[in-house]
Amino acid sequence: MNSSSLPRFLFFSVLAGSTLLVPAQVQAQKKAAPTEQPSGLAGTEQADVLREWDKTIAKPVKQAQKTLPSVKKRYAAGLPAGQTLYLTTRLFDSNGQFEQVFVQVTSWQGNEVTGTLANHLELVQQYQPNQAITFPEQAVLDWTITTPDGREEGNFVGKFIDQLQQSSGQ
Repeated sequence: MNSSSLPRFLFFSVLAGSTLLVPAQVQAQKKAAPTEQPSGLAGTEQADVLREWDKTIAKPVKQAQKTLPSVKKRYAAGLPAGQTLYLTTRLFDSNGQFEQVFVQVTSWQGNEVTGTLANHLELVQQYQPNQAITFPEQAVLDWTITTPDGREEGNFVGKFIDQLQQSSGQ
């Protein structure tokens, strides 16, 4: 990933309270990532924020999920040299805090995805950048394939956020 593809990731990550970095290596242990809301989140201010955010990004998430099966097939067949697949998901902690994160995919077997966190997390503290995690395919919100020359494919949510930012004059 080079600097021309980085701003979309960074802007999205800032909204989620984290900063993107490029994973250097996979940690030895992978951790099952909690990608579903804990029951304690219901009825809280955080739940309201999440519900509103979900409404805001519903259309681009739907686009990403509609095209995800073809991306999975491409990944399974092997991406061209230099291309990297990132999936966007959410991590929750036991207090109901959450962050949307980018995961650089290292394995996608059946409905289980394994990869390394490509974010510094601010709220969900039990995870570290480059940490290996595993999560269910159904928890994917978006996907992005980056190329060595800075182009990106997918990133429906990131592009939507870019449009929001431009229309608000930021």
